[in-house]
Amino acid sequence: MKKSSYLLMITLIGALGGLLFGYDTAVISGAIGFMETKFSLSADMKGWAVSCAIVGCIIGVAIAGYVADKIGRKKTLIITAFLFAISAIGCALSETFTQLVIARMIGGVGVGAASMLSPLYISEIAPAHKRGMLVSLYQLAIVVGINIVFFFNYIVAGLYGEQWNVEMGWRYMLGSETIPALLFLIALFFVPESPRWLSKEGRDAEALAILRKINSDETAKKVHNEIKLALGHEKGNLKELFAPGLRIAMTIGIVLALFSQITGINAIMYYAPEILKGGGFGVDSALMQTVIIGLINTIFTFVAIKYIDKLGRRTLLLWGVSGMTLCLLGIGALFYLGMTTGPWVLILILGFVGCFATSLGPIPWVLISEIFPTKTRGIAMSLSIMVLWVGVWFISQFTPVLLEKIGGAFTFWLFMVNAIILLVFTYKMIPETKGKTLEEIELSWTTDDELK
Repeated sequence: MKKSSYLLMITLIGALGGLLFGYDTAVISGAIGFMETKFSLSADMKGWAVSCAIVGCIIGVAIAGYVADKIGRKKTLIITAFLFAISAIGCALSETFTQLVIARMIGGVGVGAASMLSPLYISEIAPAHKRGMLVSLYQLAIVVGINIVFFFNYIVAGLYGEQWNVEMGWRYMLGSETIPALLFLIALFFVPESPRWLSKEGRDAEALAILRKINSDETAKKVHNEIKLALGHEKGNLKELFAPGLRIAMTIGIVLALFSQITGINAIMYYAPEILKGGGFGVDSALMQTVIIGLINTIFTFVAIKYIDKLGRRTLLLWGVSGMTLCLLGIGALFYLGMTTGPWVLILILGFVGCFATSLGPIPWVLISEIFPTKTRGIAMSLSIMVLWVGVWFISQFTPVLLEKIGGAFTFWLFMVNAIILLVFTYKMIPETKGKTLEEIELSWTTDDELK
C-alpha cells in the first residue's frame, strides 16, 4: 500500500470517532418526542433525557487523557468503541427511563473520550504539511454523522404509524448506532499505535517503523529525532503546562474550546428551526431545516479542509470569526427591528453556519491537538475539551433563559460580543502553526515566553 493511501486509511479510521460523536449527539433529536410519550416524561425529565449524555461527555473527556497517556491512544479508542456499542444496545433494549438514562450516559462517556482521542491520534500520526487537513477530517466526520442520523431518523419515523414509533421506532433510531460502533471497533485493530506515544514509552524501534510507513526514510528519522529531543525537554507532569511559555498554549486551548461554543453555534442549531418557520419560506418540518443547515455545514467544512494547510489556522480563524460577528450583528438587528419574517434571517443564519464551518468548527480541534507536549498532550487536551463540553452544557441550558429574559436581539448580540473577544484574542495571542512539526510547535513555547 502506498504511504499516502495508508495514511488516509488510518486517518479515516481515527475520524470514525467523530462520526460516532455526531451520530450519538444528534440521534436523540428524532427519538425524543416518541420517548416523551412512551415514558410520560415531564419537561424536566425530557431535558434530562437529552442532557444526561452531556454529563457523560464531561466525565469521558476528564478521564480519557489520563488513560490515553497511560495505556496508549489506540487501546483507549478501542474502549470508546465498546462504550458506543454498549450504549446503543442498552438504549434499544431499555424498559425504564432510568435504564435509558444510564445507557445514554455510557454513550456520553464514549463521545467525550472520542472528542479528544480522535483528533489527538490523527495529529500524532499526520505529517506536518498535511496535519491541518487530516485533523479537519474529524470535524467533517462529525458533520457527516449528524447528517446520516437525521436522514435515518426520518426514514424510521416514516415506516409505520405513530404508535409503532412510540413503542419501537425510537429504539431503532438509538440502536442503529451499534452498526458504526462495531465498524469503528473492528477497524481500530488495523491501525498502528501513535509513534509519539511509543517514543514516550521508550519503544523507539516500533515508533520509527510506523513513521517510515507514512514518511520517507529520511523524514521519518528526522521526525523521530525531533520527538526524542522534545521528550528530553519535557517533565511530563501537569504543572509543566502552567509554566512560563507553555501556559500560553494552555490558555489558547481553553479559550478556543470555550469560545467555539459560547459564540452561539449550538444556539443556532437548536433554535434555527423555530426562526426559519417564521421566515416566510414554508419550511414546515425540522427535517428540511436541518438538511439545509447540514448541507451548508458540510460544504464549508470542505472549504476548511482545502485551505487550512495553505492559508493557515490563524488566517481562517480571523476571517471566519469576523464573518460570524457580522452575521450575529445582523441577526440581532433583525430581531430588534422585528424583521424576522423576511429572507435575511435565513441568509444570515446560513452565513453564520458557513463561517463557523470554515473556522471555529474544525480549527479548535486542530490547534488543541497540536500545541501541547507529547508527554502531557492527553491530559492537556482533556482539560481543554472538558471546557468545550461545559460550554455546550452552558449554552444548551441557558439559551432559552436568555431568549426569555433579554430577548433574541440581545442574546445574539451577546454571542457577537463573545465573537469579538475571540477575534481580538486570535489576533493577539494565536501564532500560525501550519507546516510545523508537533515538536517544532512545542519548542516554540519553551524557547519564547512571548509569542512572536
